[in-house]
Amino acid sequence: MLSTLLVVLPIFALIFAGWLVRRIGVLGAAATTELNRFVVFLALPALLFDVTAHAHWSAIWKPGFIGAFGLSSLAVFALTVVIRRGEGQPLADAAVDGLNAGYANCGFMGFPLALVAFGPEALAPTTVAAILTVCGVFAVAIVLIETGLRREAAATGQGGSRIPVWHAVGRSLLRNPLLVAPALGALVPGAGLALPATVETFLKLLGGAAAPCALVALGLFLAQKRRPRSGQGRIAALLVGLKLALHPLLAYGLGRYLFDLPPLLLHTAVLMAALPTGTGPFMLAEFYRREADLTATVVLVSTVLAVATVSAYLAAIA
Repeated sequence: MLSTLLVVLPIFALIFAGWLVRRIGVLGAAATTELNRFVVFLALPALLFDVTAHAHWSAIWKPGFIGAFGLSSLAVFALTVVIRRGEGQPLADAAVDGLNAGYANCGFMGFPLALVAFGPEALAPTTVAAILTVCGVFAVAIVLIETGLRREAAATGQGGSRIPVWHAVGRSLLRNPLLVAPALGALVPGAGLALPATVETFLKLLGGAAAPCALVALGLFLAQKRRPRSGQGRIAALLVGLKLALHPLLAYGLGRYLFDLPPLLLHTAVLMAALPTGTGPFMLAEFYRREADLTATVVLVSTVLAVATVSAYLAAIA
């Protein structure tokens, strides 16, 4: 419990810092949007480029682990989208909700927890989980959000109805830095290139700002006064339950019974899936103005509850 709490504590501290500076008036109402745009257009693309540019694919190619964690993440994401679409939610909103349920906080919490729980041998599969989350699940969500937005625009006559939806979506995706950056980064190891030291320093400095700035932006958002939507508590509970219960259960079932993973890879996959919702969904929700209030609640509540659920899992396998 203590090791998990020590990893989670800086997350709460950054959220609280954002909440505090907004409440005492140090930062104004526009700070949330502007800080989030900095993350979306600069910091996070730098981080994604850096991750894929330094990925040693031969060392992290673990098909069973990729299957167990990747399929469980996508299954939870898809199930959530289907549930929310069945409840009448627009596709863009349902995609954000799916991200809330299937996007684990592998980057900020995964590495220190994996190191404490399983040692250095767990860092390679943790890297795989982070790449699958920030480049895979994230990319699928962006495609669905853009598709939903373009369909809505075409239906209301605001998006140039003569242009096919698939063409408008493709054009938007090609201009989206959160998809372009990791794609360009993957070309670096593929071509056998190495980044100059100055470029690496630039990427590390800029990319390192992504997680803390996103958490401060979350605190700024939570400090705003708003009226909770009817039924939001039920939806938040559903998404948190899918994230903290169904996601790790699926990862365990796939890893043990379908892919027959060795203990280290199996427990690492389950640990990554058991992590709370990361800041990526909030960045997209705030950027697209879709489900931001709900997403902030899910990130906060799942992070609080994960202290108990992750600690219980680690105690059970000790």
